[in-house]
Amino acid sequence: MATNDVAQMAELLAALTQPNTDAIRAAELTLKPILKDPRCVPALLEVLKGTGTQPAPVRHIAAVLLRKRISGHYAKFDAPTKVHVKAEILSILSNEPERSVRHGTAGVAAAIAKLEVGSPQSAGGGNNWPELLQFISMASDPSTSNPDARELGFFLLGEMNETVAEHMRDQFPAMAQLFASALVPDTPAAIQNSAVSALGQLLSYLADEEGEDFVGGHFAALIPSILSVAAQCQARGDEDTVSVTLDVLYDLAYSPSDAVTTHLPIIVQYALGCLADDNLDMGVRDSAALVIATLAEAKPKTLGKSGNVEGIVETLFNLIENSNESAAGALFESNPAWKEDEQDEDDAPGSSNAMDSPTATSMAQGTLDMLACELPKKYIFQAVVTRCVARLASPQPNHRKAGIACLGVIAEGCSEPLREHLPDVMAQVFAAAGDAESQVRECACFCLGQLSEHCQPEILSYSSQILPIVFALLDDTTVAVQATSCYVLEMFCERLEPEGVRPLLDSLVKKLAAMLEGTTKRSVQEMAVAALAATAVAAEEEFVPYVAGVADLMQKMMSLQEEKMYSLRGRALECMGHMAIAVGKENFRPYFSGTMQCACEGLTFDSTELHEFAYAVFANLAKVMGDEFSPILPELVPHLVTVIGTDEGQIEQADETDRAGQFSALDDSDDEGAASGYVLHVRTALFEAKKGAITALGEMAAHTGAAFVPFLEDSIKVLQKAATNWHPLIKCEVAQSLPSMIVPSVAANHDGEIAWEKGDVTCANPMSEHTIAVVSAVLNDLLTLMDDDDKETVGKACEGIQSVIELCGPHALIPVANGCLQKTHDILSRKSPCQQGEEDEEPDDDDDHDSFMTSVCDLVGAFARVMGSQFNQYLPQFLPPICGYAKTSRPPSDRSMAIGCLGEIAQELESSISEHWESVFLPAVLSGLADEDDNVKRNAAFTAGVCCEGLGASVANQYPQLLQALSPLFSIDSSVSDSSAACVDNAAAAVSRMIMATPGSVPMPQVLPALLQSLPLKNDMTENETVYKCLLGLLQMNQPDAVALKAEFSRIFQAAVEEGSKVDDDIKAQLAAALPSLA
Repeated sequence: MATNDVAQMAELLAALTQPNTDAIRAAELTLKPILKDPRCVPALLEVLKGTGTQPAPVRHIAAVLLRKRISGHYAKFDAPTKVHVKAEILSILSNEPERSVRHGTAGVAAAIAKLEVGSPQSAGGGNNWPELLQFISMASDPSTSNPDARELGFFLLGEMNETVAEHMRDQFPAMAQLFASALVPDTPAAIQNSAVSALGQLLSYLADEEGEDFVGGHFAALIPSILSVAAQCQARGDEDTVSVTLDVLYDLAYSPSDAVTTHLPIIVQYALGCLADDNLDMGVRDSAALVIATLAEAKPKTLGKSGNVEGIVETLFNLIENSNESAAGALFESNPAWKEDEQDEDDAPGSSNAMDSPTATSMAQGTLDMLACELPKKYIFQAVVTRCVARLASPQPNHRKAGIACLGVIAEGCSEPLREHLPDVMAQVFAAAGDAESQVRECACFCLGQLSEHCQPEILSYSSQILPIVFALLDDTTVAVQATSCYVLEMFCERLEPEGVRPLLDSLVKKLAAMLEGTTKRSVQEMAVAALAATAVAAEEEFVPYVAGVADLMQKMMSLQEEKMYSLRGRALECMGHMAIAVGKENFRPYFSGTMQCACEGLTFDSTELHEFAYAVFANLAKVMGDEFSPILPELVPHLVTVIGTDEGQIEQADETDRAGQFSALDDSDDEGAASGYVLHVRTALFEAKKGAITALGEMAAHTGAAFVPFLEDSIKVLQKAATNWHPLIKCEVAQSLPSMIVPSVAANHDGEIAWEKGDVTCANPMSEHTIAVVSAVLNDLLTLMDDDDKETVGKACEGIQSVIELCGPHALIPVANGCLQKTHDILSRKSPCQQGEEDEEPDDDDDHDSFMTSVCDLVGAFARVMGSQFNQYLPQFLPPICGYAKTSRPPSDRSMAIGCLGEIAQELESSISEHWESVFLPAVLSGLADEDDNVKRNAAFTAGVCCEGLGASVANQYPQLLQALSPLFSIDSSVSDSSAACVDNAAAAVSRMIMATPGSVPMPQVLPALLQSLPLKNDMTENETVYKCLLGLLQMNQPDAVALKAEFSRIFQAAVEEGSKVDDDIKAQLAAALPSLA
């Protein structure tokens, strides 16, 4: 290399160190062509080793550029040149006095090592740089007297992380000893930190390795030492090493290695120590919280069994109660309007920045939410609830705040045990709602909202207590309480019946309307609009008098043009859609055109949020307006198809932060074509919009009839593409919308209904060729989605298959029957892909209820409904796994689900279940009737009744046993809850079926008075026909005990025929005709 070349290189590199942007850019332009020439390597080397002639910053830049460019030129060198380059690098590493230059040179060595070990064409092939390993071994050896050399040795291992992990596994035992020698007391901090960093990077790389457990096999014993060094770093304020350690623990949380399980207690304790350390930066503490949350997600049973849950929960409670932050604010953290309003109320400077950072309360609540959602409830529920109760009894307001807030946080994850203990829970919540401290009342409101959202329908029985409390809180002077109160109304009213909201309807609508007009706080406005929408849905047609006034209010907001007001505009649009659902086509028709115009205008705005709201309105209005929606299909469907087919990822120009660090303009990549400098960005906001578009497309297909047929082909194609999307949100929505694609074909080719007979596959196929083709496409896609690894998607796929086969009959099922039955059986047996979790553990008998399994069991009932006696042959395979969920060790929801499934099978197969009666159905019924849970007893009563109805006289000898088991159900207080009322109703229906099946086997003098006393039905109106058919039959038979109780019959019939009764009109007519004879 000519001297002038080296001098020019040094001069250009020196220019890069100057605080002059123009000089730097000029030097980069000159360097670009020089760096393309392989001769730049020796020139850079000369500069790099010029310890006595070149300043350290220039030498450092030489190392940086050499690392960037060596990979592009190294293969062009002959063997002697390569040997020379490697020798020079080792020489520099041995003699360079400046740490920054040593580290830069280590990067060059790592780049060359990667090229050597992966290139058989290099001299000697394979690992052709043994001198480097010798250098590392000697430099890192504890006997080395030079601490800088030891630190450099471990730094080199860290730089070579990928190469070591992939190509030097035979060196792992020696490396483990090397690391162990550094992670001992009295080792200088710089050496320990470098060793922890290098070992951490290696463990993170190996964490996902399948097959041999390299982490557990070679490095597991070092985890305690890593945590010990990290704790020392934490004590002296070295947050970099703490952050590295937490990153490693996060990666290990997902690792299948036994090392994680072995060391789980100390991993948890270290993470908790960081989380609770006020001296650490909030970002570092947030990383510690993430470790705990990830362990809960990746290893729920292991963490639950480890004995650490109590300590974790106590730490999280302490964080919340020792913080002055609102514990209800976590509800709205993602809402820009909420943040803006909170900032307006906060006089402290810089508050906006604080709101964008994690807080102690938000970290604690987020972690607790993950624990509640992921851990088996037997490990988390009592640990949290006992602390909630204790805190709520405390004289300290911050303790009471934490107690009621945490009760709200676990509402989603622990909804089932909370529903079981709702009377006790609600007593605590109501007490907190009346607390003297505003922070406690605010959190009580938050808790009410969470319970209203996640403890349906049981929470509805508290409407008379909840609504007045929330109504009063709407007058609160703080934004937090106002907005949270509106949230409670929204969640609570969504499933409330008209009679539940009726007492407060007028004052509630006026109050919310006044809030809308009287506040400038967007967060309150948005929540008030959402509460109005939910109130309308609850009130149904009783909301008609308020439609005009509310529509006027919404119209003002639907015309907002300012970008920050888009969410309020969208909420107003959403409210119009909900009002349409509530009041129906005729009452909403005057507002249909204006609402559609606003929604379509929203599509012209560059706002995925407005698009999402528009798609939701399209879905609701298609449902309400039906064929009147059809004229807009040619405009909307192509738009929706385009949105659904759009890729969420796009190539965009990289930001400076996305580029490859220092002097990125001089990377090799600038020679590699136009794609350089660009990155793939996934537009997450598009997922929600795409989901909304899929929903809208499905609703349009389901409700516009034959008018949708011209759009079926394109719609099905785009849904098939979306079914392969990687995001479960999209796949789940596709599973829900695919069955709707069949409805237009049925409307066009079958006048809206396909006539089919249960189990009859010998007749001609009743479906048209077009319908057969659509059904085939839809069912095959749904079958594929049954193999998905997302449980909710699988559940929706099962629901979709059920709706298709119940609409189209057995001929639709035949082509896919084998696959469909097998996949369903696999899910029931917990062998499907979605049930193969991160942990390689056998399922426990007391595992928590998986909500998607209800859809699976409903599909089994549909098989019986459609296949009829053809399903008998599969009962020996299906009954055992179903009964597995009915074990007393299973949670109540599982037991209820399983016995309900048996009831559906018995109802459809009737006498065909006879060979399984005594071995399966009878034991399940008797166990269910003795269960402590009302929902289980309810389904057991239903199953008992339909079994007796289907099996007739053949089971009459078991009547005494069944009636004795049913008898306690008639003593249940129906007023306690909807579940208790439904339980009594189903007991009445069961006895009615038994009477109709074999009246002579029922001891009427004892049974009939109890039956009549339980009537009329209070909750399960689907059983009205059964009960009144029995009563009318007894009267027609002139059954003596019935005749003697005419007054009771008259009372029941009078109640049934009253205006407002929920008895069907045809039954009312029969009862009215019978009443005169009872006089």
